[in-house]
Amino acid sequence: MRFQAAVLRSYEDPFAVEEVALRTEPAVGEVLVEIAGCGMCRTDLAVRRSAGRSPLPAVLGHEGAGVVVRTGGADTAIGVGDHVVLSFDSCGHCRNCRGAAPAYCDSFASLNLFGGREEDAPRLTDAAGTALAPRWFGQSSFAEYALVPARNAVRVDPALPVELLGPLGCGFLTGAGAVLNTFAAGPGDTLVVLGAGAVGLAAVMAATAAGAQSVAVDRHPRRLALAERFGAIPLPTGTSGMAERIRRLTGGGAQYALDTTASAPLINDVLRALRPTGSLGLVARLHTALPLEPGTLDRGRSIRHICEGDAVPGLLIPLLTRLWQAGRFPFDQLIRTYPLADVNEAERDCDAGLVVKPVLLPHGRSR
Repeated sequence: MRFQAAVLRSYEDPFAVEEVALRTEPAVGEVLVEIAGCGMCRTDLAVRRSAGRSPLPAVLGHEGAGVVVRTGGADTAIGVGDHVVLSFDSCGHCRNCRGAAPAYCDSFASLNLFGGREEDAPRLTDAAGTALAPRWFGQSSFAEYALVPARNAVRVDPALPVELLGPLGCGFLTGAGAVLNTFAAGPGDTLVVLGAGAVGLAAVMAATAAGAQSVAVDRHPRRLALAERFGAIPLPTGTSGMAERIRRLTGGGAQYALDTTASAPLINDVLRALRPTGSLGLVARLHTALPLEPGTLDRGRSIRHICEGDAVPGLLIPLLTRLWQAGRFPFDQLIRTYPLADVNEAERDCDAGLVVKPVLLPHGRSR
């Protein structure tokens, strides 16, 4: 089976949209999905800075959504014609997977970050027969088709615009899940969000939907305006006395904080602004040591890393689509679509902060 995909051949070169070949049918427990749209996530772009840890050449993309066209047997829970959102891969049988914590799967790194299962390597090739890393986050969905484990796929209402739903599988899932799952925020709670990108703005929307008050911190006025539209109090970075300012805005200190920036000064500021027993969740990857200033973890304050919003995708994605249908999680306002052929333009716009969430349309035009 031959189709178009965006291939990254080196860490420095642009994506090349070219013909690739899938050399196998779906196995038991797998589905072949015709991709309607795929979000571009910062994790895709971070491959360029992975110092050789991610195998290339590869087809990236891990916020895919589309329609199932083949399945690997009658007992597959997902059927032909189902509309699905694709999320991260997990083994399904380790202790964390069985404990409803698939984001902390024992095999998460090997399945999602390093090209997928080793035995799958020859399955996807370029036109010359060179093997491509086939399962970035179990998907490799910067392509017209993706062969994925059925456990990655979450069935959604076919009346929804499936081409826009892919970011619910990772970026929006992470921000919303941190608020709704990790913090279980509700009416009367206060939340500070550091960074008003896709993850941060999803957290703001989720906080508003849950009845919590949020403060969004960012350096871009346009991002802060979006956060304010979604219910947050905007606060520019560089504000003098940041910790004290947050405490005043949150009535004595925030109960929760979510960092998407990996900025040590901001992290220390927000820790000082937490109430006693307050919690900070980190979702951005730290590339250097994180120096914590004296007193930032006093009085029961805590800090932890959050992966994929602590989500079970099959539970959280349907909740987010219901909130969107009710007008309470307007994630579509963050999306700009691009045809797959414009993948490099989408990357440039994302890096420049001109778009919050690019979505690639393998079979369609941008709108």
